[in-house]
Amino acid sequence: MSDDPISILNQNLARLIAILERSAPPASAAVDFAAADAFVWTPAARTLTPVPRVNRVDLALLKGVDRARDMLLDNTERFARGLPANNVLLWGARGMGKSSLVKAAHAEVVRRTGADGLAPLKLVEIHREDIETLPELMALVRPAPFRFVVFCDDLSFDHDDTSYKSLKAVLEGGLEGRPDNVVFYATSNRRHLLPRDMMENERSTAINPHEAVEEKVSLSDRFGLWIGFHKCSQDDYLAMVEGYVAALGIAIAPETLRADALEWSTTRGSRSGRVAWQYVQDLAGRSGVRIG
Repeated sequence: MSDDPISILNQNLARLIAILERSAPPASAAVDFAAADAFVWTPAARTLTPVPRVNRVDLALLKGVDRARDMLLDNTERFARGLPANNVLLWGARGMGKSSLVKAAHAEVVRRTGADGLAPLKLVEIHREDIETLPELMALVRPAPFRFVVFCDDLSFDHDDTSYKSLKAVLEGGLEGRPDNVVFYATSNRRHLLPRDMMENERSTAINPHEAVEEKVSLSDRFGLWIGFHKCSQDDYLAMVEGYVAALGIAIAPETLRADALEWSTTRGSRSGRVAWQYVQDLAGRSGVRIG
């Protein structure tokens, strides 16, 4: 190896450049937004992966959530038409169709607006563990000639988790803020996205308890529209079951269906849209009826 100072300097610079290239994030891959109406954010590759066939149910099959359905449809359609719309938090009881409603509402709005010649609304799913990469996702979709519902299912934050700050900045704060062509929808079992004991601990140990918890609780305030989902009544549960059975064409006497469905919910110890669908899947299998 040469002892020439210039040669040594060049070799060191080459090593430094190689290290920087390895540590730099990959360039965002070009996205063909016409490939699908739904995508999944892939942060490792900094791109969106198209989903040709979304796992969803028809909007008409979602029973017992009429008010929630109408509120979400109205907000989503206004956004798709370029009108003001809110970020949405769908919160409440498990298994009551929160994420199913988001996907079904998206499909319905695409159908409605497509009939008027508007560009299709895109649904982008981001996983809970990737929330910290939201700014990169926003940078990718900001210049695109489409409108996007960015959707996170089962969103919540635990102790010592600071990734909520990325979401908070995207929703309202930051220099750039949320792009005009993006709204954020999230589902959660928690109204404030944080465990109650976490908020109570902040209050009890802080010099100023109100200020200590304000930053975390105010995350929920960034969602302009809150849609609550409550525990399922027996009538709503049976209506869900009957709707699924009618749609699938399963032949069964109404009295038998009612007794069988109620027994199923009793053995599960709960009633919900999820339990209704699980029962109908079992019934379809016993009846020799294929689904899908």
